Amino acid sequence: MKMTTEEAFVKVLQMHGIDNAFGIIGSAFMPISDLFPQAGIKFWDVAHESNGGLIADGYTRSTGKMSMAIAQNGPGITGFVTPIKTAYWNHTPMLLVTPQAANKTIGQGGFQEVEQMALFRDMVCYQEEVRDASRVAEVLNRVIMRAKRLSAPAQINIPRDFWTQVVDINLPAIVDFERPAGGEGAVAEAAKLLSEAKFPVILSGAGVVIGGAIGACAALAERLDAPVCNNYQHNDSFPGSHRLAVGPLGYNGSKAAMELVAKADVVLALGTRLNPFSTLPGYGIDYWPKNAKIIQVDINADRIGLTKPVSVGICGDAKLVAEQILEQLSPSAGNAGRDERKALIHSTKSKWLQTLSSMDHEEDDPGTSWNEDARKRDSDRMSPRQAWRAIQAGLPRDAIISSDIGNNCAIGNAYPTFEQGRKYLAPGLFGPCGYGFPAIIGAKIGNPDTPCVGFAGDGAFGISMNEMSSIGREEWPGITMVIFRNYQWGAEKRNSILWYDNNFVGTELDMNLSYAKVAEGCGLKGVTVKTQSELTEALRQSCEDQKKGITTFIEVLLNQELGEPFRRDAMKKPVVVAGIKREDMRPQQVA
Repeated sequence: MKMTTEEAFVKVLQMHGIDNAFGIIGSAFMPISDLFPQAGIKFWDVAHESNGGLIADGYTRSTGKMSMAIAQNGPGITGFVTPIKTAYWNHTPMLLVTPQAANKTIGQGGFQEVEQMALFRDMVCYQEEVRDASRVAEVLNRVIMRAKRLSAPAQINIPRDFWTQVVDINLPAIVDFERPAGGEGAVAEAAKLLSEAKFPVILSGAGVVIGGAIGACAALAERLDAPVCNNYQHNDSFPGSHRLAVGPLGYNGSKAAMELVAKADVVLALGTRLNPFSTLPGYGIDYWPKNAKIIQVDINADRIGLTKPVSVGICGDAKLVAEQILEQLSPSAGNAGRDERKALIHSTKSKWLQTLSSMDHEEDDPGTSWNEDARKRDSDRMSPRQAWRAIQAGLPRDAIISSDIGNNCAIGNAYPTFEQGRKYLAPGLFGPCGYGFPAIIGAKIGNPDTPCVGFAGDGAFGISMNEMSSIGREEWPGITMVIFRNYQWGAEKRNSILWYDNNFVGTELDMNLSYAKVAEGCGLKGVTVKTQSELTEALRQSCEDQKKGITTFIEVLLNQELGEPFRRDAMKKPVVVAGIKREDMRPQQVA
């Protein structure tokens, strides 16, 4: 049938139910954006493309539904680089639409021209450029299906002069594949290892959330009475109230999870690529078991055995694999040491939760005194851990939360637990600062009736704060954003303390800035809190106010205590060899 290229493009979006788009309006895609309202597609006009991509990530991760990121060719599209790579490592299926400079002038270095395919080659799971106007629908359909199948962003690049052309095409068919269920032999071997295990442990990763496998994971854990650890930044991958839940591994995670996985003779790594941060030592414990048999289940075969040696690799969907393993367990599976294991899980969890509830302050390394000095200097202010306990008291049980990169957010890794998946949005292993704010906006757009609370340190928040200028518009939903104010780039300051003798270069933030006042200037609600009770009450009230469409920014004044560095293994103290002198600096010669 005959149609315009923009009609074909929009019809394919409708076929796949992609009804939300995030970006900044531009002439390069106005032919399709003009059709959005009548097509049932909501275009969310953001303040910055980087935020738009992160909003799309939050939307999809919290709903499971795919969305679209789109902007003007050239500088609009370059704004998507960071969020698209973030979405890639968050395993977020996303459609990236990159209108390109016109074919007629491309290569001449014209206005807003850049090599957009080369730019995203390492950022997406698949990319394709439209070569002929008649192929718009075919290419778009293929890109969308690849994003879904590979659970990652995929890119369609389309020269802008391909719009407004009349073409004669058939709309393509949607071909869905069943998810792979793993090899028969590998599943049988995994079931055998787990049946014979004396101390099985399950590590539940992002694939458990994405694949809807939490129930299957729980059934398998209960059959074996195996403790379940969450993968780093995936606290929502197993119900926190479950008797076998022991919390997250990795940086500032659960000491109980670390102590228990260290005892494992068989580890089932379910739906995880075993990212390095899930296995790094914590609390002085090098907990990853050296002699355990590792069963790794990942839907992407390329990631099996990539970071850790494995005994059995299974390429498959976490839910389907877990169900098959459960069916093939021997009648005596889990019986070896079952009562002792159950008792140890309970006592280890209880001990850790008591320890966590009593942890008020951060320790200093020998020879340093920053944290002790910070407590004395700001004795009237909360520590980060005191703030996190106050947050737990005020946070609704059904809330979706987002977190950011930074010291204060990282200290909170062990605190939040969830009863369902798609409730915890962390930046992931690309680790962009500025994630927490836009991600929670996307979550609220996708879950308008659920309390949505974002968290960020003051440095990270400053990167995405320009979105304060967009979300006050009538159609945008109300959210809560908690901003930890300690007036420093905390993670880098801790590095400076430990390895650079308190030589603080670029670590200090503006003491005169008030994000609460900025919020008020944007027509939003800003609150400053100094005590635990004030924080708990402000959080409760803000979640109630979300029902009225009110957005609240809670500025939490903290002392400057700093938690563990992110990577003790990645830093070392420098040595002086040649030496550097200020007087060696020469003036530049300017013509």
